[in-house]
Amino acid sequence: MRPFQLVSRDDHPEDTIITIRGVDIGGDGFVAMAGPCAVESRDQLFTSAEAVRKAGARVLRGDAFKPRTSPYSFQGLGEEGLQLLAEAREVFDMPFIAEVLDPRHVDLVASYADILRVGTRNMSNYTLLQEVGRTGKPVQLKRGFTATVDEWLGAAEYIASEGNPNVILVERGIRTFETSTRNTLDIAAVPVVREISHLPVIVDPSHSGGRRELVAPLARAAAAIGAHGILVDVHPNPDEAKVDGAQALLPEEFAALMADVDAIIAALR
Repeated sequence: MRPFQLVSRDDHPEDTIITIRGVDIGGDGFVAMAGPCAVESRDQLFTSAEAVRKAGARVLRGDAFKPRTSPYSFQGLGEEGLQLLAEAREVFDMPFIAEVLDPRHVDLVASYADILRVGTRNMSNYTLLQEVGRTGKPVQLKRGFTATVDEWLGAAEYIASEGNPNVILVERGIRTFETSTRNTLDIAAVPVVREISHLPVIVDPSHSGGRRELVAPLARAAAAIGAHGILVDVHPNPDEAKVDGAQALLPEEFAALMADVDAIIAALR
């Protein structure tokens, strides 16, 4: 018996498909989720949202609360950012994901966001996992940067054990001895997880590569290996981004990436 029975295929052999505002995540589908790493202003968010929607993204990403290594770095706009994301959802007809950092913020973020995200630093914050599980809202769970696949699935079990089976796993790279990339994308984790678990698994090529020129190759690899989607940072002016500008694509770069991904998906089918 696996220690994560609810999220394993042992008793649930069929793929879980999570539907959010008409967007299916899981099964045989592939969904691009894109937008700015952090909401900085209405213009920045709306310019990004319009561009990614036009290029084929189905879900908008953008965070109002940011976990930063330095306490002096930009921490996000808080509730104002969530309000802007909610406005963008209606204008561009895109459900949105927002990160939640603290159990005290779960109700606030859940009152706005369609998908809650638990970041890599919080994968083992079991109190937070239980709280997001109790909301019943879909949850994106990023793999901890030092976590094994079993530990990652064990964290997903915490969410599912609260009666919430709607978990989307995100492979975002792990920390290794290699320094040429921000993290090491464990691309093999995608088929490994798909064999063990019925949950959708997507890839974050932005936070794994950490450099703009690496995002497209990693995203193409994700599509080719069977991921259910990608999570990509897009910014209208990456050089002025307050968070992770080095890995953010320009809108035209994202459009080119989507054309490549669509061709790969079509070839596989």
